[in-house]
Amino acid sequence: MHFTKKSTSEKRSDFIKKLKSNKLLRFPGAYNPLCAKLIEEIGFDGVYISGGVMSNDLGLPDIGLTTLSQVSYRAGQISRVTDLPTIVDADTGFKDCKKTINTFEDKGLAGCHIEDQIAEKRCGHLDNKELISKEQMVIKIKDSVGSRNDKNFLIIVRTDANTVEGIDKTIDRIKAYEDAGADIIFPEAMKDEKEFEKVRKASKGFLLANMTEFGKSKLLTKEQLENLGYNLVIYPVTTQRLAMKNVELGLKSIFKDGHQNNVIDKMQTRKRLYELVEYEKYNTPGKKITDFSTEGHE
Repeated sequence: MHFTKKSTSEKRSDFIKKLKSNKLLRFPGAYNPLCAKLIEEIGFDGVYISGGVMSNDLGLPDIGLTTLSQVSYRAGQISRVTDLPTIVDADTGFKDCKKTINTFEDKGLAGCHIEDQIAEKRCGHLDNKELISKEQMVIKIKDSVGSRNDKNFLIIVRTDANTVEGIDKTIDRIKAYEDAGADIIFPEAMKDEKEFEKVRKASKGFLLANMTEFGKSKLLTKEQLENLGYNLVIYPVTTQRLAMKNVELGLKSIFKDGHQNNVIDKMQTRKRLYELVEYEKYNTPGKKITDFSTEGHE
């Protein structure tokens, strides 16, 4: 039971309307459903689900080890708790683009992205990536576009060519991918404003910028990306990094001190957690769930 108001169709329509607004849309990554609820509460435009985060959450590196069933199950859990449009990383398409697109449609996502690496892919900000040919990727894009049951489910196409073939061949690929029907282009691992700008001038469609930390891209501000003409920015691993850093520091403190009193101020309170999971909305005329006090739980 989740107290969302919008249907999947409405969320997809909202996403398309927002894209056409010429406003930069911000989609932080959610590593679980509770995080997605917080993203919505704070006022962001949408939710992003990273394949790398999904791998990390399972204790795995981001090298294409997760399955469609694993990713789609978690993506469905996340998308259903929010009225925001949610997009998901589909890696290289899980070897069957039609099945992948239809699965994510059924899970209530607003879109997904596929990339032009080989099936044994790796994080887009690592060296020595291998690509499939431009022609092979065009076929995958056309298959993906032709497979969807809802034209408002957006096909986002990521190219990893910049660090492999250079910016000029990246632009060649982008043009071919747009001609093949990509709704949004995701140029991965752009180094700086000049490369982001060069892509913008060459592209005729919507563009996504990836502001992942500790990678190959300079971290640009919302204003800089808007001025460059980008339509969407993702912060894919940010929330997981924030969480895991604080978990690590907290556990070290407890291990050293023998108690958690020194890290209580770093924790989400019980009261705040209950606000976020909307305890009160689970009350029914016949049964009141919130028949307790949160005094002292701040």
